[in-house]
Amino acid sequence: MRLFDPHIHMTSRTTDDYQAMYTAGVRAVVEPAFWLGQPRTSPASFLDYFDALLGWEPFRAAQYGIAHHCTLALNPKEANDPRCVPVLDELPRYLVKDNVVAVGEIGYDSMTPAEDTALAAQLQLAADHGLPALVHTPHRDKLAGLRRTLDVVRESALPMDRVLVDHLNETTVKEAKDSGCWLGFSVYPDTKMDEDRMVAILKEHGPERVLVNSAADWGKSDPLKTRKVADLMLAEGFTDDDVDLVLWRNPVAFYGLSGRLALDVPAPRDTHEGNSIQRGAPKDAPGPADVPAVEA
Repeated sequence: MRLFDPHIHMTSRTTDDYQAMYTAGVRAVVEPAFWLGQPRTSPASFLDYFDALLGWEPFRAAQYGIAHHCTLALNPKEANDPRCVPVLDELPRYLVKDNVVAVGEIGYDSMTPAEDTALAAQLQLAADHGLPALVHTPHRDKLAGLRRTLDVVRESALPMDRVLVDHLNETTVKEAKDSGCWLGFSVYPDTKMDEDRMVAILKEHGPERVLVNSAADWGKSDPLKTRKVADLMLAEGFTDDDVDLVLWRNPVAFYGLSGRLALDVPAPRDTHEGNSIQRGAPKDAPGPADVPAVEA
């Protein structure tokens, strides 16, 4: 079984998680830029973070046989902080980087005018750079947030079929599907979706254009949720092909719209910015030579 986690915050996870994910079948991840849990105080903090998503995390993931890409953006929560907004001026020089496969996470947190402005500006950046967009729907007032999100996308230069609307649930899936966007679901302990609800949605709405992610981060989360969804799908009568569609081919198709998705795991270098491979990987960790090739 090959698995692709299309939304996971590995900067918050340990190397043990990478090893467990590889053992579970995860061979590729996308890490969206997000809020770090406390306010940043300047755009410079974003730039160091972006550099880590483009350098250190792919290096660390490769030690465990996992291909790592990222999406970059000013996230919705920090779009409300005037100290952070100038990072919008810095984004264009990062959005041309090879490992960036979308603009994201963008969207809404509290549905403020500042979030309106940041969302519209970053949808335009995605269009200008030929990238798709990963859009975060708010955790509160989800249906109102989805409708407002779709209105802004429709007014933008980015086609609906180049947008992944994430954190969907039972109340938002039908309108999101009818819009022509890709459908993202975060399976997360205690909040968001769980495995049973996710499989029920797949039974009702089908597996087409659906992406399932763990959204694992610094909160109570589980980087193996993609595997748990796959196992439950099989137990509930879905086929191996259905599982491969939802948990591999759909994320490959969406992020492949960037023209930058590379599923071959790069050969690990000895060091990254002075940090050695020995510090992160045990001697028996899977390396590229041990990883069977995966097909898109």
